[in-house]
Amino acid sequence: MGWTIEITRTAEKQIKKHDRGAQTFITRFLRERVQPSNNPRQWGKPLHGDKGGLWRYRIGDYRLICDIQDEKITVLVLRIGHRKDIYR
Repeated sequence: MGWTIEITRTAEKQIKKHDRGAQTFITRFLRERVQPSNNPRQWGKPLHGDKGGLWRYRIGDYRLICDIQDEKITVLVLRIGHRKDIYR
C-alpha cells in the first residue's frame, strides 16, 4: 500500500527557495521512504503544542511539517524549511 504525497502551494514556494541539492534531497526522501511505506509515521515524530496533530520529518538540516490523513491515505506537506526557521 502506497501513500499519496500532496504538497501545498506554500510548501512548493518554500522548497523552490532552496538550492537544487536540497530540493533533490527532500523529494527523494518523500518518494523513496514516505510514499511506499505502510506507516509514514515511522519516519517522523509527532509535534506538540499549537502544532499538535501534525508530524515532523527530519531531512538533514531541513524539516517538513506534514498532516497525515489516514482516511485518504495521504501525507499533506504543509511547510518546508531550515530547522532554525521552521517552527516560528
